[in-house]
Amino acid sequence: PFFVNRGGLPVDEPTWERMWRHVGRIHPEGDRVAQRIRGAADLPKIPIPSVPVFQPSTPIPERLEAVQRYIRELQYNHTGTQFFEIKKSRPLTGLMDLAKEMTKEALPIKCLEAVILGIYLTNNMTTLDRFPISFKTHFSGNYFRHIVLGVNFGGRYGALGISRREELMYKAPVFRTLSELIFDFEEAYRRCWHTLKKVKLGHCVSHDPHSVEQIEWKRSILDLDKLTREDFRKELERHARDMRLKIGKGTGPPSPTKDRKKDVSSPQRGQASPHRRNSRGDRRPSGEKKPADSKAMPDLNGYQIRV
Repeated sequence: PFFVNRGGLPVDEPTWERMWRHVGRIHPEGDRVAQRIRGAADLPKIPIPSVPVFQPSTPIPERLEAVQRYIRELQYNHTGTQFFEIKKSRPLTGLMDLAKEMTKEALPIKCLEAVILGIYLTNNMTTLDRFPISFKTHFSGNYFRHIVLGVNFGGRYGALGISRREELMYKAPVFRTLSELIFDFEEAYRRCWHTLKKVKLGHCVSHDPHSVEQIEWKRSILDLDKLTREDFRKELERHARDMRLKIGKGTGPPSPTKDRKKDVSSPQRGQASPHRRNSRGDRRPSGEKKPADSKAMPDLNGYQIRV
């Protein structure tokens, strides 16, 4: 893949060239050390982790453990150089192509890359629900952000991901409610002397690797400074209930794909638009006035209003 710097801008210089120049600057004999390493012919080969392959009879919990083990074997990226550029606004199919590239390069990754990789490696687990969970914490005057891939199997919640801290990545699907899972992360942060400030919850991610829809990263944004403990728990369970209802009802049409016809007609009057969100923001405020009478309205004959 192409490489980017800390600002996310692509650079032409190979990563290893920049690494050697960095060694030359910070090490007393950096240039000679670099040349000695580059010229060595007996260096051991770096093992490349194997992408997990499952039998149809392999239980989902065992598959999740294997996926997490693979993510862990790639190791956390401590280099300060971002190896893969991930834009959250990209369609799912583009992110899956990037995840496939990650498996080929087998370079160290960070938390967002681990989430994309986790989605890619669990796409064939159709009975598993996946959704992003983002955290914002405060420590020693600074704010920190982290993200994991929440999972739900058989009514039990867990998570996949990678972190510098062991307790902030993988969670086996054993939590009875979403709030129990989030409270477990909160307690893990507390043990690291971090104070949890915000939690952002996305909606379930499609299992169609060719879907051109975007991942919904922050369906619910919960600010802990503005919520009591009980309200925080209620909001978490409300989000979990919304995800169950969306899955149970199968709302909206199937995910659009690359080979979908371009001339799909607009929804007829009386049908629910697939792009409409069933959220509080769609409701009309109680004090909002109704539209003026039909005489003041423009002539809309022959037109359909799409919400």
